[in-house]
Amino acid sequence: MTKENYNKSEENGVSVFSRSAELLGDDPLEEIFALNLGDFLTEHLISEELAQKIKQHDSRDKSESLKKQLKELISIYSINNTLSVLGFTNKEDYIIYNSIAKTIVQMIDAKECHIFLANEYATGMENDSTGIVLVGSSVDPDSVIDCDNPDLIHISMHYGAENAGVIMLLPQDGKTISEEFIKLIKVTSRLFAISMILQKLTDETSKLMEDTEVTSAELQHYRAELTAVIGDLGTEQQNFVEMLAKAVDAKSEYHNNHSQHVADMAKMLCEYLGLNEKTKDLIYYAGLLQNIGKITLPEELFNKKEKLSKEDWDALQNHPNVGVSLLMSINFLSEVIPYIHYHKERWDGRGEPEGLSGNSIPLGSRIIALADAYCALREDRPYRKAMSEEEALKIVKEESESKWDPTLVNALECLLSR
Repeated sequence: MTKENYNKSEENGVSVFSRSAELLGDDPLEEIFALNLGDFLTEHLISEELAQKIKQHDSRDKSESLKKQLKELISIYSINNTLSVLGFTNKEDYIIYNSIAKTIVQMIDAKECHIFLANEYATGMENDSTGIVLVGSSVDPDSVIDCDNPDLIHISMHYGAENAGVIMLLPQDGKTISEEFIKLIKVTSRLFAISMILQKLTDETSKLMEDTEVTSAELQHYRAELTAVIGDLGTEQQNFVEMLAKAVDAKSEYHNNHSQHVADMAKMLCEYLGLNEKTKDLIYYAGLLQNIGKITLPEELFNKKEKLSKEDWDALQNHPNVGVSLLMSINFLSEVIPYIHYHKERWDGRGEPEGLSGNSIPLGSRIIALADAYCALREDRPYRKAMSEEEALKIVKEESESKWDPTLVNALECLLSR
């Protein structure tokens, strides 16, 4: 359930039974007692025969059912399926944090980035008396880090009352880091924190299930904790994607929320075509991130007024591949990779990177490509003003069957004529 839909259900007064059903499964007896209404309902609403069945409910079967649900949650939300870099057993494993720190520096054009984890989350590292351990840095490991530098920006990795660590950023001399990039690092920090805490919780749950004396009440408590954290993880994943898209747009010269426009148009096309919710969400995310490769390239490259060098052109033309590499390291986004990877293909087979044609191009890629082209025509550029809806649609229709899927062009025309 999206945050928007959740808020809407709250406003419409959806019952507490409906909201808790998602967490408790499809066992109505479990729902009754989870809400502490068992005695009332037994006395006033439930027949004597059903009351006897409730009393005879085998608690061992209930525990086994709970364990099965918990195992499924743990298998789905393990560290391999979340934006988490846990599971390290020794100091050498933490080299990945150096790569993260260097990527952050490149993304937001900072001078330095340092990543610290709280002792309890820095598995395999020696505990530090300050309570936090340096696990990754963009600078040489032998360099001295001045943590008291007043120019350092501290971004906490927190979730609820728990603090998993901190990311420290040092801006370039005489420069400030833009608000979009600060927001991106904040949501990234929170996403890391939730992933780490989720992993800690899954580890605790796994140990609990090995205990032969564990009670159903304890298992229910951990199930409620897990589902709550998993729900927040989903919300933060969406926030992360949206902030990443805004950061990409901020790095371009246009600053016009192009990625959001493309995603919104792609989503409208998906709805018009009647695609299922999961496919619609994936295409929406792909629309937001179709230019993700730009965020790892120097901002100056996009703002150049003079003729670009061969190296510049190579960097620009290969940027979808850079973006794919980034997405591959964010496992929860892995399903959008094909849509982004092939969104520069053409209907006639003369596109890139594989020269796919027609229906062999993934549908999501075809939708994003058309939405990207149409939205670009409708936006201001340094060399022209934004085109009207009629002008943009006319150009798109002229390129139908060469660049764009003709069925999708027809769908776009029908959509705009509503």
